[in-house]
Amino acid sequence: MILDKIIELALEEDLSLGDITSDTIFSPQDQAVAVIRAKEDLVLCGLPTAKEVFAAVDPAVKFKPLVTEGAFVKKGENVLELTGPVVSILKAERTALNFLQRLSGIATAAREYAQIGQKYGVMIVDTRKTQPGMRRLDKYAVRIGGARNHRISLADSVMIKDNHIAAAGSITKAVQKIKSVIGHTPKIEVETTSLPEVQEALAAGADIIMLDNMTPEEIVRCKQEIAGRAIIEVSGGVNKENLENYCKTGVDVISMGALTHSVPAKDLSLKIVKYI
Repeated sequence: MILDKIIELALEEDLSLGDITSDTIFSPQDQAVAVIRAKEDLVLCGLPTAKEVFAAVDPAVKFKPLVTEGAFVKKGENVLELTGPVVSILKAERTALNFLQRLSGIATAAREYAQIGQKYGVMIVDTRKTQPGMRRLDKYAVRIGGARNHRISLADSVMIKDNHIAAAGSITKAVQKIKSVIGHTPKIEVETTSLPEVQEALAAGADIIMLDNMTPEEIVRCKQEIAGRAIIEVSGGVNKENLENYCKTGVDVISMGALTHSVPAKDLSLKIVKYI
C-alpha cells in the first residue's frame, strides 16, 4: 500500500541506524504512558496514520485515541494516549507527530476555507500542489476538513492548460484533438486567462472553464459571458485573505493550492506522563 511505503520511508529517516539515545537509556522492559496534546486549536487529522507508525515501530504499543478523526480540538486537549515500551514510543514520536501536525494543518485550513465557500454555495477544492510522495495523505486531510479534491493524478480528468494550448496551437485545436481521441464521455476542462479565451473555450465545447489568475471583476464579466453554459472554476492567486471576495462572484468551484502547498503545520507534542 502507498501508506505503508510512506511510513517506511519516514521511519527510515530516523531509525535506519537505531536510536542511540533511547536505546542507551532504556531497556525493552521499561514501560510508560504518554499522551499527544494539542498546543493550539486545530482540526485533528492523521490518527490512522499515526497508529500505523507506532505499530510499525512496535506492535506492543497500545494506541488509544481520545477524540475522533476530524474533531475540532482546543489548545491543551489530549488527543491520544499511548502505553508500552518507552523506547518504542520515543522512536516513533517524531514521525507520528510530523504526520499529525501536517495533516491537522491541512484539515484546519480546509475547514476554514470550506465554511467560507458554503456561505456562498461555492465548492472549495485542492490542487496537485502537494508534498511530493504525500499526495494521498494531503488530499485525505482536505476531505477530513470538509473541502473537496480536484484531480489526484493526471489520469483523473481532462484539463487543458496553457502549455497544452501553446503546443497544440490554440484552445480549439486542443479540444478537437481530445474529442477525436477520447470521445464524448469525459468532461473537458480548459484553462483560460482572458474573456476572448473564455469565448473560444465555449465555442470549442468545453464543459468546465477555469478562470486563471483573474480579478473578481474580470470573473464577473466572464461569468456573464458563460451564462450557465459551462461549470466555472476559479484558480490562481486565491488565499485566506481574498477568498470571500472570490466566493461573492458566484462561481461554482474555487481551487486553492494554498490548501496544501504552504499551509502551516499545527503544533502537537508528545509527553510521557507516567512510568509503569
